[in-house]
Amino acid sequence: MTAWEQFGTITVVSALLLAALQAVTFAVGHRIGRYNVVDVSWGLGFVLVAAVSAVLGDGDPGRRVLLLVLVAVWGLRLSWHMHRKSAGRGEDPRYRELLGRAGGASLGTVARKIFATQGAAQWFVSLPVQLSAVLGPAHGAGRAVMAVGVALWAVGAYFEAVGDRQLRAFKADSANRGRIMDSGLWAWTRHPNYFGDACVWWGLWLVCAGVWPGVVTVASPIAMTYFLVYATGARLLEQTMSRRPGYREYQARTAYFLPRPPRR
Repeated sequence: MTAWEQFGTITVVSALLLAALQAVTFAVGHRIGRYNVVDVSWGLGFVLVAAVSAVLGDGDPGRRVLLLVLVAVWGLRLSWHMHRKSAGRGEDPRYRELLGRAGGASLGTVARKIFATQGAAQWFVSLPVQLSAVLGPAHGAGRAVMAVGVALWAVGAYFEAVGDRQLRAFKADSANRGRIMDSGLWAWTRHPNYFGDACVWWGLWLVCAGVWPGVVTVASPIAMTYFLVYATGARLLEQTMSRRPGYREYQARTAYFLPRPPRR
């Protein structure tokens, strides 16, 4: 089997498994009456694709294992965090607004706007991982590019994990009720978790880009960044948060996405 035939097998199997995962998640969300359970399956879907790629691919074994480990560490932590965040709570305001603009929460609208969209996004964003599984080893400058990718992944994982932990600790303190989280990483960017997510996927793309033609999958991290900044991430959250007292002031002194020292 040629490398491109392997890639075709990996991408088809990945698409089918992601469709099954989203179908199960949709059924669970419908049963419990809230569809933010889709956030739990977000990281799990990428882990599933990375595992399929590592098993079915015949490319450089070291890079296949590396990508599986990086995606699994990121994805499993994120899914566990989203489970803890959403368990026992109501619907996420982002999804209420999304469905409201789409004309209501009919089953067809929910399936199309939330679950089908997320499944397609998971498949497209994970293309670097899928393609990398069938490529040979990196040499020379390609190894340096891969090393930069791992370092960028580490920066992203730090921002995301630490930012989530800081926010969870802030919310757990009753003295902070009604206040805006503006310390730690949240003083440098209003969305350290989303920024970290973007860095993770640009880093994973660089690991793939160290070997030709991995670089051609650059549209995948671009799409992930678009989702995080404009589609279902920061922009929707800002629309909700801007109604809270003190958030306008927080916006004035803190960077939107890319971190920078806070203004006085």
